[in-house]
Amino acid sequence: MIISPAQKYIFVHIPKTGGTSLAAALEERSKRGDILIGDTPKAKKRRPRVKKLQEKAKGRLWKHSTIQDIDGVVDDDDLDDYFCFTMVRNPWDRLVSYYNWLRMQKFDHAAVRIAQMSTFDLFLQNLQIQQSIRMTPYSSYMMDWMGYERCRLYIRLEQWRPDMERLIDHVGYVPGLDHLNRSHRHPDYRTYYTDESAELVGQLCQRDISQFGYRF
Repeated sequence: MIISPAQKYIFVHIPKTGGTSLAAALEERSKRGDILIGDTPKAKKRRPRVKKLQEKAKGRLWKHSTIQDIDGVVDDDDLDDYFCFTMVRNPWDRLVSYYNWLRMQKFDHAAVRIAQMSTFDLFLQNLQIQQSIRMTPYSSYMMDWMGYERCRLYIRLEQWRPDMERLIDHVGYVPGLDHLNRSHRHPDYRTYYTDESAELVGQLCQRDISQFGYRF
């Protein structure tokens, strides 16, 4: 996440949507007072400040914080003045990326253990994974503490350049988008799916698919 008081924007980083690349590009033009929350080089240097802000925040301040999490860091009235935006991705593609990323991790987490012990089909059939997917549609990251969706711009990874025009108008420059944090996987996500698993993702991610017009 990036909170930029100087440029009046808040970037919410939804996992496995290309957000690391965009965060790195935005941080190249970051200002001294910007709040960088994540694991990019500049964000790591500013962690002491984030640690102090955590005392004010209602939620957890981390790479994938939501709008609700920063209640107390950004006041309700001030939030109206910010250009809030995020990136989204075809859910079928995103879940393949998520699965392969989890399989490479070494930290202790239920999702990591499930992925490393399962085929992709079994991973999607796991009830704990299904519950997590259902509970976190893209819009949930952009809801404030009163239940209002605060997003002014959703940038689709597949059409990032045209979708980014409103962001470019706001910040006054074109952020580059090098592909960072790439997982090792087959480039065509469709190869991972059976008809049944593709239909399952269509059900689990119905809200995102409907909102952004994604197709398998």
